[in-house]
Amino acid sequence: MMIFRVKSSLIASVLAAIGASVCCVGPLVLLALGIGGAWIANLAALEPLRPWFITAMLLFLGLAFRRLYLQPQICKTGAMCAESIVLKHQRLIFWGVALTLLVLLSVPWLAPLFL
Repeated sequence: MMIFRVKSSLIASVLAAIGASVCCVGPLVLLALGIGGAWIANLAALEPLRPWFITAMLLFLGLAFRRLYLQPQICKTGAMCAESIVLKHQRLIFWGVALTLLVLLSVPWLAPLFL
């Protein structure tokens, strides 16, 4: 049960980060792939929603952090969550996802450096 709750928080934070960065990262990725068109400008219409997506992402990452580090795990003997290696893997995945999301969110500020 613990694995599902952590996984759902991470998935929700990933979706929120994608929503927050679609206005900026989306057009760059599409242009890098050679896909162009006036419809790409429509992705910029999501820019006003970016603070809401960022807030949701930080909330879900905070919930996943709380479940991984601050709440004691209650597991039955023999369950997967009772093994310490599972918790280590969950924490490693959490930090990998968190760093990836922070990179995605920093694209609007870093993009001018590469253009």
